[in-house]
Amino acid sequence: MISNKVEPPAGNGPGTGLSATYALRYFTESVPRYEIPADGMPAGAACQLVHDELNLDGNAAFDLGTFTTTWMEPEAERLIVQNLGKNFVDRFEYPQTTEIHQRIVNMLGPLFNAPDQANFCGTATVGSSEAILLGLLAHKRAWRNKHRTGHPNIVFGADAHICWDKFARYFEVEPRVVPMAKDRFCSDAAAVRERIDENTICVGAIMGTTFTGACEPVREIDALLAGINQDRGWDISIHVDAASAGFVLPFTNPELVWDFRLSHVRSINVSGHKFGLVYPGLGWLLFKHAGDLPEDLVFYVNYLGDTMPTYTLNFSRGSGMVMAQYYNLLRLGYAGYKSIMENCLANARYFAGRLVASGLFDVLSTMELPIVTFRFRQKAGFTPFQLSRKLRERGWMLPAYNLPPTRRT
Repeated sequence: MISNKVEPPAGNGPGTGLSATYALRYFTESVPRYEIPADGMPAGAACQLVHDELNLDGNAAFDLGTFTTTWMEPEAERLIVQNLGKNFVDRFEYPQTTEIHQRIVNMLGPLFNAPDQANFCGTATVGSSEAILLGLLAHKRAWRNKHRTGHPNIVFGADAHICWDKFARYFEVEPRVVPMAKDRFCSDAAAVRERIDENTICVGAIMGTTFTGACEPVREIDALLAGINQDRGWDISIHVDAASAGFVLPFTNPELVWDFRLSHVRSINVSGHKFGLVYPGLGWLLFKHAGDLPEDLVFYVNYLGDTMPTYTLNFSRGSGMVMAQYYNLLRLGYAGYKSIMENCLANARYFAGRLVASGLFDVLSTMELPIVTFRFRQKAGFTPFQLSRKLRERGWMLPAYNLPPTRRT
């Protein structure tokens, strides 16, 4: 119980009295919902009111569909709190924060097999959505710098995150979306070949798709582009959306080639707040070569004490999550991340096996990542939405959704 020392009611004489939080008038009188209250209230009462309201939310630890981190060690949480007030963009006032940010970029480059540590570049973002928007914007500007006429287009699968569609609409690029088919859940080289032309700014390849968690065949798409670019004189590259896979595959399957080892993969995004094990929101965007980020997209500002480059869609935000990422990289190391991701995969595969053994479900996941997507067999006798509602009665949150119309069965 939170208690607060407050002034006693009028007529009770001078001095202070001790009143339990739930006995205060703020818990017996209405508090405005959509207006700033005329008077304030004790800190404990405000905290308890907000806390009680949030009890209506689900428990994040029981969310079976979340991709974001729901727990961090107390030491990491202390670092987050200590750095919430540091404006990440203010590099002049917080030079060591800038140094740590650059250290993380230098760690992630080799993780994705960047060819030259001195030449690749990258930046932290609020999440993978911002990273994708910025990465694709760089591809569009690079295309525009070579093509003064024509209308740009971009090729990606219907399995991509909604931020890919947002990019196309916000930045006026024609989306050429590869639909799902009954025998194909994601994009492939043959579908890409049908949609690219000289005005394609890049091809999107998803490692850990939104609908099923599958990984697209980046190596096959790269081979396709290598041949077409050489034959036709085009320069179509690949942006890999590794929001989910970027902190998994380098540790669990380092032999799988999907990253900067491929000649046409020019940019990669990854979510620190997914399997990077950091609270929301944190993403990372890396370019294979510094030249893959057109210089005319970088802004140089000097009103915070010194001239500094910036390539972001937003400006001010706290530095806490960047420090949390650095903490994890130091705390866990390669061996720690490998152990956690292998354990996650083992749990996912065990769960998938139990679903299949029940005879009620078909597992759609390829199990390259610790993501389990399943559908009901005809004899189940109930729908995914009914199961989701039933689990919610016990506090568990299970996402139920339809695949795009071309793939519903």
